[in-house]
Amino acid sequence: MGKRLKRYLLARLREPSTWRGVVLVATACGLMLSPQQQEAIVTAGLALAGLVGAALPDGRDGDD
Repeated sequence: MGKRLKRYLLARLREPSTWRGVVLVATACGLMLSPQQQEAIVTAGLALAGLVGAALPDGRDGDD
């Protein structure tokens, strides 16, 4: 079971959607900060999500 779980998690970590989700959840965690900090975190989180989406392949076959 351990190897199967490890393979599953590693496969998910290779997907851009996983990284976008992680960035967006981390961005949402900034809601308990001051408005200025919230704005900075949201801006940085959106920028990072955009970079992840642009830099990582979607994993579709034949899109080379």
